[in-house]
Amino acid sequence: MPVGPARMPLLDHLSELRRRLTIIVACVLVTTCIIYMASPTLIQLLIDPVREFMPDGGKLYVTTALGGFTLRFKVAAFFAIIACCPIIIFQVLGFFMPALKPSEQKWVMPTVAAMVFLFFFGMVFCYFIILQATFGWMLDQTVDFAAIFANAEDYINIIMLLELGFGAAFELPLVIFYLSIFHLVPYKDLRGNWRAIYVGLLIASAMVTPDASPVTMFLMFGAVIVLYEASLFVARRVLIARDGKESLKWTRDEYAEHKFNED
Repeated sequence: MPVGPARMPLLDHLSELRRRLTIIVACVLVTTCIIYMASPTLIQLLIDPVREFMPDGGKLYVTTALGGFTLRFKVAAFFAIIACCPIIIFQVLGFFMPALKPSEQKWVMPTVAAMVFLFFFGMVFCYFIILQATFGWMLDQTVDFAAIFANAEDYINIIMLLELGFGAAFELPLVIFYLSIFHLVPYKDLRGNWRAIYVGLLIASAMVTPDASPVTMFLMFGAVIVLYEASLFVARRVLIARDGKESLKWTRDEYAEHKFNED
């Protein structure tokens, strides 16, 4: 991975940042233009999980002259960003890598791999499990008093927001893992304050989900609780293997003292 020197003048840093941002934007725009041609197929792919809940056999309707173009471009940009994830991560890491110590750089590639896996796992989980439950509940609230009009932009926007929301939420294990093994938040606090953390995760689930469906909120809450507990389990194993079982009870100061003595 090409990286610059660790120390550069401020203007050189800004120039390096601009260069990498230009590469990212150019790649996303070019990919968006290419994917735009296949966007009708991708739109059908997005609505497949919820087609059975839609009227008229899953037919979508556009209500404005520019609606079709706007929707196709939005979907193309959505898939372009996903497709360009390796390039985006590559450029971001290339900018920040010089600031990391050699001992920290060894964590970079495993972290990137975990980030990509968890994000895509969250999106797949949403696509195959969440979308049906969410749209089934939401549309069921309407059928008793009104006819459903499948506005294309409304449906696709909700689906894409749900996909991104679950992809982002599934990064939680990585955050918890690093907070605990570097004792930014000691393991004993994360384990001992589980009630308050569960309430915080419930509130976060309500804020992240783009619809007003309690079904979506509680499904996300259940998923992040499982991920939270899994990340603590892995962190516990790493801490015990690295520093011994007593490290599970360390405070931040005790961890800092241990690192100082170790160095």
